[in-house]
Amino acid sequence: MTDAEAFADRLVSAGLDEHDRAAKTMLFRKVLDRWRVDGHAAAGAAWWIPGRLEVFGTHTDYAGGRALVSAVPRGFVFLSAARSDGRISVVDAGHDGDDNGVLIDGAASPPRFRGWRHYVEVTAARLARNFPGASLGADVVFASDLPRAAGMSSSSALVVGTATSLIHAAALRGRDEWQRNIRSKVDEAGYLACIENGSHFGTLAGDAGVGTHGGSEDHAAMLAGAAGACTGFAFVPLRHLDTVPLPSGWAVVVATSGIGSHKTGTERDAYNRLSDGARALLQLWNATHPPRASLADALTAAPSAADDLRDRLRETAIDGWTSDALRDRLDHFVREDARVGEAMIAIRHGDRHALGRLSDDSQADAEQRLANQVPETAALVRVARNAGAFAARSFGAGFGGSAWALVDADPAGFAARWLADYRGVFPDAGSRALAFVAHPGPPVTELEGT
Repeated sequence: MTDAEAFADRLVSAGLDEHDRAAKTMLFRKVLDRWRVDGHAAAGAAWWIPGRLEVFGTHTDYAGGRALVSAVPRGFVFLSAARSDGRISVVDAGHDGDDNGVLIDGAASPPRFRGWRHYVEVTAARLARNFPGASLGADVVFASDLPRAAGMSSSSALVVGTATSLIHAAALRGRDEWQRNIRSKVDEAGYLACIENGSHFGTLAGDAGVGTHGGSEDHAAMLAGAAGACTGFAFVPLRHLDTVPLPSGWAVVVATSGIGSHKTGTERDAYNRLSDGARALLQLWNATHPPRASLADALTAAPSAADDLRDRLRETAIDGWTSDALRDRLDHFVREDARVGEAMIAIRHGDRHALGRLSDDSQADAEQRLANQVPETAALVRVARNAGAFAARSFGAGFGGSAWALVDADPAGFAARWLADYRGVFPDAGSRALAFVAHPGPPVTELEGT
């Protein structure tokens, strides 16, 4: 048996659907081949890092709300081994050429990279700052079958995989700083999210992060999710709520829209503005009430808290915002946060009709109140419902990306019909789209070394 086959077996035993075995074997082989071509010694460790599927809870996590998420059966494979010179070499085995890697000298401030290399350097710099004197030197090779900029958190998965590799190479889990701040997988997810968004985590000081003002739902799904289930989390602070197995016979299908959901440039600004809206609402509350840590926390302060905030919006001018825009942001948060609990109940009881209603309402609110949809993602959901899905909605940061659909028969056939019908509506974007069965897979899984 090859190493690639052994890795795939390990994932299947952890809960990956058997139908995904062959694709994962090919992905593992790609990483192993590059590792050996580059002349590395035996890898010290290997990991599977999945992407994230957001079932409900769009733009709620950073405001202290709830989210229902799962790990998708696509993601990253990372191989790594410590090196003695303190340098960090990270190579993308899925791409050839001069732009497929980054080399960071741990002894000096790294140059400012762009694209995926920026996420690597930010991760390395944060770990070096939080764990002074640690030897972070490592050789890292990765490959991914997760669609990039498709709303499945490929950037967060890159951060998680890079951090996991460097944490292992430097034995950071044995450090006092780690043990005082990080005591569980949920804590680790919260810390890795802070690497990305730049926030402090306990005594581990923050920085600028990668430039997005996101939360930690991606990292929670990747590290603390469960195969075959959806997992509910609450945030600020991050905590596990419940794990709800997917009912027998239900199948998840994901389709990308062909429109990238990037967190750079104008799209990053639009994403951050939604986060800034939640922050503005919290500041408005805290100006006249005992301070609360999050918008969700403020809304639990009194039964009339949401109405009190709406009244304040009519009376108070806030630079850069209209009262209508902030009211829409508030109403979206209240409604979407409530749906998370309702969706967990619907899934636990196998209530297809309730979940369909919740997904329709969630999609409508994303389009009308959150205003983070493009015509292609809105059409993707409508096409899925018309093709026979009993629930469907777009997910992720928005402004492009993907949608999920739930069906109870022939998921592979549904995926093909969904994609064909969508291409009939948007031929250009549809030519770049893809659809696949996405049975919730295992979270971050450590594999055997080579």
